[in-house]
Amino acid sequence: MDVMIITTEPLGRQSTATLGEVQGGLGIIDAPIRPLFVPCRTAGPAFPVALPVGDNLSLHHALARAPHGSVLTVTCGDTGHGFWGEIATVAALARGIAGLVTDGSVRDSDAIRRLNFPVFCGGIHIRGTTKDKPGSVGAPVALGGVMIRAGDYVVADSDGIVIVDPDAMEKTLARALEREEKERRIMAELRAGKTTIELLGIADLDDSCTL
Repeated sequence: MDVMIITTEPLGRQSTATLGEVQGGLGIIDAPIRPLFVPCRTAGPAFPVALPVGDNLSLHHALARAPHGSVLTVTCGDTGHGFWGEIATVAALARGIAGLVTDGSVRDSDAIRRLNFPVFCGGIHIRGTTKDKPGSVGAPVALGGVMIRAGDYVVADSDGIVIVDPDAMEKTLARALEREEKERRIMAELRAGKTTIELLGIADLDDSCTL
């Protein structure tokens, strides 16, 4: 399956594991949010949204306002409603939105997979929502222990989600490329017969720990 990737930055092609490492763990979304299908990947500037439990009114306003290439980062703290489905997905694709990251649930999952729209969510639930309680659109939100502002850079792949400060993107990319090259060299030496103990400088085990 080809996965749609909308990214305007080389940073968006880096793995989340690498970005999390070079940022010292900062920006890692620490929440039970998983890709709806695998492989799944997206990257782009965040467009934050907060929804009240069981209502997606503000989501529809976000779909109309989010800039092209944005990743919707939606917090609702509720996995008992499917606030996003096929209609929202079609609307997002038509607006050029790059993906969805949420701690909430979605529905119409088969249709979303067929449309190849990147979704990272807290679950799947068929219960619907109302559309009469305002939340927030474009204001900062806290998601998985990370405060996300509009324009923060989101990178999401099959392993996880990382947020990068726009002011640190150049430095983060340089460190990621350096780490990537170092890992390529290590893997070449492993194939040549060396061990991870040698290459990574791993300490010897105490005699009592060996047979």
